[in-house]
Amino acid sequence: MKRIFHLSSCDTCKRILKELQPLEDFELQDIKTEAITPEQLEAMVALSGSYESLFSKRARLYQERKLKDQNLTETDYKALILEQYTFLKRPVILMEDAIFIGNSKSTIAKAKEKIHS
Repeated sequence: MKRIFHLSSCDTCKRILKELQPLEDFELQDIKTEAITPEQLEAMVALSGSYESLFSKRARLYQERKLKDQNLTETDYKALILEQYTFLKRPVILMEDAIFIGNSKSTIAKAKEKIHS
């Protein structure tokens, strides 16, 4: 499976998708209009190793709910990501045996190299 979980209203995601072109054989999933399923999240965790690695601590709701003051468990991270799309660090690029999470330059460079190799 080749899939990119992104937010179509996010300028950073738009820039990254443009940078990664061409994206032949990739399915693009706008997480705002097409929610992440528990199965999809499990597939991400199988490659990433933890729910926390997929969790965005930059999300506005993270600040509003004062989640940084709590001791969140892997179960909490999972529930929050499934509850609200903004808690997923994005984009998440899935390719059979590889996952690239977030928008750091090094992550995107590695994803681009893997996509075009």
